[in-house]
Amino acid sequence: MITQLQLRRDALTDSRLVELPTPDLAAGEILLAIDRFAMTANNVSYALSGTTIGYWGYFPTAEPWGLVPVWGFADVTDSRHPDVAVGERIYGFFPTASHVVLSPEDVGARGFVDAAPHRAALPVFYNHYQRTTGEPAEMKALEDERCLLLPLLGTGYLLYDYLLDNGFFGAEQILVSSASSKTAIGLLNMLARHPAPRPQVIGLTSPGNIDFVQDLGLCDRVIPYGDIGQLDGTVPSAFVDMAGDGGVIGAIHQQFGSQLKLSCAVGATHWDQPRSRSKVPGAPSHDFIFIPAHIAKRDGDLGPGVIQRRTQVETLRMVQELKGRMTLQHIRGAEAVQSALTDLVAGRTSPTVGLIASLL
Repeated sequence: MITQLQLRRDALTDSRLVELPTPDLAAGEILLAIDRFAMTANNVSYALSGTTIGYWGYFPTAEPWGLVPVWGFADVTDSRHPDVAVGERIYGFFPTASHVVLSPEDVGARGFVDAAPHRAALPVFYNHYQRTTGEPAEMKALEDERCLLLPLLGTGYLLYDYLLDNGFFGAEQILVSSASSKTAIGLLNMLARHPAPRPQVIGLTSPGNIDFVQDLGLCDRVIPYGDIGQLDGTVPSAFVDMAGDGGVIGAIHQQFGSQLKLSCAVGATHWDQPRSRSKVPGAPSHDFIFIPAHIAKRDGDLGPGVIQRRTQVETLRMVQELKGRMTLQHIRGAEAVQSALTDLVAGRTSPTVGLIASLL
């Protein structure tokens, strides 16, 4: 049997557990048992943009229910593909489920692409899977951290590269909301390492997370959302928004107006806050940045795969630096994972806790 933890697309606090029979594999397919996956605010962002970007489409279910994509490790338990053996361990993009069927194509020594027809029109970035069975022991020892941090810190690095590629949009300071989020930490880490002169970095967060963000030592200033009005609105600034909170967006736009050189949305950790806001004269539009599009652009600039290799080097460095700063919480069993996901969606999970889950 396959257990799925499905989320209601129009009410993220509602979920259900569904048992399905294990399907018979077609030629070229493989069945994987999903051993572990991370649950973070990033997965909430996937759910919120599930229709606009297509995240619900990677592992389709009957509406109004959906499977939230997660990053994790799985083992091949059955295979009808000649080049993928039972027992192989795979890292990649999986559903909140105990098992999944993939259709490997372009199989190489390091990985493959899932060529399932329903994924053909979706962003290909998420269709790549890594074969990890032959990795060295030191890499295997970081599986939990890779589930939890690698995709998010990687997005943070790519956001830094996006800012760098655009000359920081002429900004003298970078404002980062939801600065306690793991994607923000990746961006802040890279900005802190950028050689002088560089823009000042201001982390915005909720009052309860001030100490955590300050202890990271990555920001020039850390302020609560309620103090946005105390910032100097005459300083040319770029705003990278991980929170998706309409009140925060509006406050930033109101404070900086035409001095806001960039206003981009990445995630939505504050998914339950209003999105709408009135347009501030002179302020830029608040636009979503789609990271796979930036990767494609940089592939054209630097050559295929260069930006991905740079991302991997930096994210593995950050994983090592952050190891020990977060408490890993392992959750096993369908009901326990369902309860943890409910708490995550409701914002009851501390940023110092990393959730590693398994429905098996």
